[in-house]
Parts: sequence; C-alpha cells; structure tokens
Amino acid sequence: MGKIISFANQKGGVGKTTSAVNIAASLGVLGYNTLLVDLDPQGNATSGVGIAKKGLQYTIKDVLLNDCKASDAIIKTEFEKLSLIPSNMSLAGTEFDLLEEDTPEPWAVMRNAFQPIKDEFDYIIVDCPPSLGMLTMNSLSASDGVVIPMQCEFYALEGLSQLMITISKIKSHYNSQLTVTGILLTMYANRLLLTQQVKNELKKHYAGKLFDTQISRGVKLSEAPGFGMPVYYHDKRGKGTNEYLAVANELATRI
Repeated sequence: MGKIISFANQKGGVGKTTSAVNIAASLGVLGYNTLLVDLDPQGNATSGVGIAKKGLQYTIKDVLLNDCKASDAIIKTEFEKLSLIPSNMSLAGTEFDLLEEDTPEPWAVMRNAFQPIKDEFDYIIVDCPPSLGMLTMNSLSASDGVVIPMQCEFYALEGLSQLMITISKIKSHYNSQLTVTGILLTMYANRLLLTQQVKNELKKHYAGKLFDTQISRGVKLSEAPGFGMPVYYHDKRGKGTNEYLAVANELATRI
C-alpha cells in the first residue's frame, strides 16, 4: 500500500510547493509510481507540472465534497510515473463546505476518499495550503508522514514549533500513525551566519529529523515552474535537480 506524505508549513514562501512538485517528480524518475495532490487553492502545483487550472473536469474539491471518486480526478502528466489530482481557486471555500455539510468526521474526508487508490501508487505527495485549517488537517489525518520545508530564519523556527504542536494533536486525536518524516531546509545559503545559527538550533531540537541534503537557491529552480515542469526536466544536470533527487532518495529510505 502506498504512503501518503503531506508537505506542510503554515508559513508561506518557504519552498513548500516547489519541494512537493520536485520531490514527487524525482520519486517518479527513481521508478516510484507517484501521485501529486494539489491541496492549495492557488493551484501552483497543478501549473507546476504543466496542467492548466482552467477547464478541469474534476479537482480535489470534487473529491472532498464527494462529487467524484478520487480515481476520476487523477490526470497523468507528461512526466515519468507522475500523476496529479489538480486544484484551482474553486477550492477556496471548501473548508467551510466540509463543516457546513454536517459531515460526521470532517477531518477524515480525505482519508476515506483516498483509501481506494492507495494501492495504485508507491507515494502520494500532498501539497498543503499555507495554513493550519481544515484542508491541512484533512491531509495530516490521512497521511503516514509529513515533510516540513522551511527557510533558515528565526520566524520559521517559531512557526515550526506551532506546526509541531498541531501535528502532535492530530497524532493524539485523529491519526496515531502520523510521523514527522523530515524537516527540509530550503533556499539554503551556506555562507550566511544566520543560516548556520538556525541550522544549529534545529540540530539541538530536531537532529534526527533534518534531511541530509539542503535545497539551495537557484535560477533554474526558480525558472522551472514558469515552463510548467519540475526542475529535473528543465535542467537535468543542475544543482537543484541533484539536490531534489538526493532528498527523494532519502525520503524513500525514511518511509
């Protein structure tokens, strides 16, 4: 049975979507049948793998509101072993819809919807919205693990503490199988003193959770979404490509 992994951080602009897209694509390159789920109303993961957000027959909203089966919403991308359940701005009000429909367990809708397709994939990567609302709660409740992308800055440390508390509560009340698969440092600038200070602080408290590889800033990595493709297909021998392949390899050994 496949593993569901949420990419979550309530702080925006930390490389969460970039990491979800590129790790999902890297897992595909490594031979794993992978499904990328765009759970962010902005739909950046959808456009990041070359799928237009307009004119979609089904999106993750339809899956969550039981308007279609999860299998009906899956789109095969042009990339190796990578499929997608897309998203667009229609998802924006779904958190309220889940609560207003008097669903007995609104936090478990995604878990129930994904059960029939888990066997079809080795990994299901979920790009969560930058918030700790009902959508993220659904993803964490359905997941086997969570990857936390974050920048090396002190505000990020505060946000990490809050997220860890949320993960602990969901583990206690809704999903006893949930674990923190890893903390991924993004937009990494090794020469900055602040970077080293934050990294050292993380090592004190989360030493076993840090991925061995950090994701550096890079022009090609920033360019790739504009071409609608993961960085592997935009710059096959680039630094960003090699870093994400290394993280994907490590992820596969962790979960």
